[in-house]
Formats: sequence, C-alpha cells, structure tokens
Amino acid sequence: MSAHTPTPDRADRATRHRPARRRGVHGEVVEIIGHRIVSGALPEGATLNVNALEQELDVSLTVVREALKVLGAKGLVDARQKRGTFVQPRRYWHLLDADVIRWRFVDGVDHRFLAQLDEVREIIEPAAARLAAERRTDTDLEHLDVALQAMAAADAPEHVVSADLAFHRALLVAAHNDLLEQMEVVLEAGLAQRDRIVHAAGHIDDPIPSHAAVVAGVRDGDPDAAERAVRALLNKARVDSHRAMATRETRRED
Repeated sequence: MSAHTPTPDRADRATRHRPARRRGVHGEVVEIIGHRIVSGALPEGATLNVNALEQELDVSLTVVREALKVLGAKGLVDARQKRGTFVQPRRYWHLLDADVIRWRFVDGVDHRFLAQLDEVREIIEPAAARLAAERRTDTDLEHLDVALQAMAAADAPEHVVSADLAFHRALLVAAHNDLLEQMEVVLEAGLAQRDRIVHAAGHIDDPIPSHAAVVAGVRDGDPDAAERAVRALLNKARVDSHRAMATRETRRED
C-alpha cells in the first residue's frame, strides 16, 4: 500500500486543534497524528510516511518516531519490516485510553461513544453504590461530602465538571474493590467529555439532590437505597444529555 497523506483541509483542521506549547513539540505531534487516526483522516491500514510527516510538521525525524511509539502504545499504529508504520484496525485501539476518548470529541459530539458510556455506567455504578453502602468508611463519606459541597459551590461549568468527576471517583473508591476502582479510568475520561457538553448547554437541572440521595443511601448503609439513587441519577443524566444534544442542534441550525 502506498503511503497515505491527508488532504490539506484535513491536515489544516488537525493542526488547528494542536494543544498549547506547554506539552512540547513531542506532545503536539502525538496530538496531531492521534487525532488524524481517530477521526479517520488516516484510515485503518494506511501507511504513515514518516519523512513526509517530518517535513509537514517541521520537526525532527526523532520526534516523529517517538510520537509514533506513544501512539503504538495506545494500539493506534504498528510497524512491520517492508511495510513500515501503519494504522492498526480499530479492534486493536485502546478505546479506554483518555487521549483516544478525547480525540473522538475534537470534531464534535461522538453520539455512539456517549450511548456506550451510558450502558457501561448502568453496569458499573449501581453495583459500586451497593458495595459502597456495605463497605464505606468515614473517610469515604468525607470524600463524598466534599465532592458534593464542591458541586454546590461551583460557579462555572468547569468547576461543576471537576466536582462531578470527584464524586463518581469517590463512589468507586468507597466500594473497596481494587478492580472496580480501576474503572475510574473508563468513567472519568468519558464523563469529562459528557459533562463538558451537558454543562456548556446550560439550563441543566440542579444536580445536588440526585447526588445527595446517593450519599444518603451510602451513609445509611442501605444498598437498595444507594442503588435506586444511582439509577435515578443515571436516568437524569440521560435526560440532561438529550437536552444538551437538542440545544446544540438548535444552535447549529440558528
């Protein structure tokens, strides 16, 4: 297969999304190539022309190769003798990687991802709430309370997002299951994207009561109440997401 080079408009679009210089040149190259792969500008099976990337991005060959190593660790690319470096089929991508998730939202809302996130949350969080109600410590309750207070005090969308992530992280930790706690990686990266979309849309119902109900069930040591509260919270989250999507579409039409 011949080397694939993205069309100029796609290359320009990816470049516009390059992060601030604080990540350094290496980080920028990871961002640009990673986004091109996840967005489909570099399709599965495409061979990457390393020398062309060096010239286009105005970086050293070493920087390009180091960036490709990072992307290889994420399952996005692989290298073979006589074939060179190529984009891996999607089934090999580390879809739970925070960068991969973030790249899926660079060009807009990934509805498929949000729907799948809802399904995963339905599986994980009710079970976590039940375990948390049975196993929580005073420290766990303190962390949940602090997150709830931060949510109530938040005066900007980004603060609400941060508090919400802290809350769900604390709930998983309170379950005292090492493997379940690792699901924080899945939920946090996905929730960060979902929350930014929802809170940016505005007119979202007060999140405090639904979250406070979860804390109450956990504090009372009542697994059934904690699970019911989480399921109600997840139903509310779905409604908020749908409203946010509708708002985005309306604004786009206007």
